[in-house]
Amino acid sequence: MGLDHPKQYHHLCGVPILIHTVRVFAGTSCIDRIVVVVPEERVGSTSSLFAEYGLLSDSLQVVAGGKRRQDSVKAGLDTLGKEVEIVLVHDGARPLVSENLIGSCCRAASVYGAAIAAVPVKDTLKKAGGDGHILHTVDRENLWQAQTPQAVSSSVLRTAYEAVGDRDVTDEASLLELAGVAVHMVEGSETNIKITRLDDLLVAEKIMGKSESSVAAMRVGHGYDAHRFASGRELVLGGVKIPFDMGLAGHSDADVLTHAFCDAILGALGLGDIGAHFPDSDEKFAGIYSITLLEKVINLAGEHGFQVANGDVTVVCEKPKLSPFINEMKTILATACSVAVEQINVKATTTEKMGFTGRMEGISCHAVVLLEQKGIE
Repeated sequence: MGLDHPKQYHHLCGVPILIHTVRVFAGTSCIDRIVVVVPEERVGSTSSLFAEYGLLSDSLQVVAGGKRRQDSVKAGLDTLGKEVEIVLVHDGARPLVSENLIGSCCRAASVYGAAIAAVPVKDTLKKAGGDGHILHTVDRENLWQAQTPQAVSSSVLRTAYEAVGDRDVTDEASLLELAGVAVHMVEGSETNIKITRLDDLLVAEKIMGKSESSVAAMRVGHGYDAHRFASGRELVLGGVKIPFDMGLAGHSDADVLTHAFCDAILGALGLGDIGAHFPDSDEKFAGIYSITLLEKVINLAGEHGFQVANGDVTVVCEKPKLSPFINEMKTILATACSVAVEQINVKATTTEKMGFTGRMEGISCHAVVLLEQKGIE
């Protein structure tokens, strides 16, 4: 691949390949538990990645693998209890696997003891000599190209490991063959490709674009925040210092408008809220200019392949009057988001003296943001 990082962590349509893969298994009804096996030095960072995308749970575990594929599969197998009846092994670099194929492999393993996804070979095969010249044409009848998932009874897989010992195998089906276990073929899919070359990324992007374009290309997020008034503090809204006899209470500059805007972006990304990323227990965020936090959130969106398409913000307060400052707020927010001013809207309203804002106890803010996909990084 020529990358400076493992391909499983490379972005496909703005999301790491491994995240795409695990999401499919997490959404498949026959799957009760997921074990992701990675190099030892990546256990912590991979766990953090799953947490970032809301996938880390009691049913998902990240463990260290070994030097060979079979060592890594064994490491994952060893984490499972005997109550697990069927085990599926899948390449992290096959993000286009479908729930239907996973289910078919599960059912076939239940019936036959072992099954793998595979597709019939359709191209003419040639056997070449060491000099690169064709020796002869290989009959492709009854030839299949192995894919994953490869599903097997957990007890059968454990027995196969004991029988084969330390002999090298290329996949679980090869291990089972050496152990004398019959393996059933489940017809896979031509789109269940393994990301191996850079061209595969382009193919996968096109496939995902056809099936997920309406979901992946646009994201909508809503943010809400409220802060009570406090004396002895500056009032900052949308990055603008507003002349007023009170400010807002908070760990940072308490810019309620910018906080709601940040939450809307994080919501669209599925990455929690501003408190999770910039906790008020961390002193480095004490008194911080909230536009700086917005810039960090925008960078995070960019890392996930998204940018702001437009944002709409509503500030709710009785006083002060905000209309003289709205254009400056829009300019500051747009600059932080690297978009045109026309893509940001800010407006203010009152509650006709109802509720905590009507009683002048504080200010609240709603924000809605539309993110658009930037494409593969």
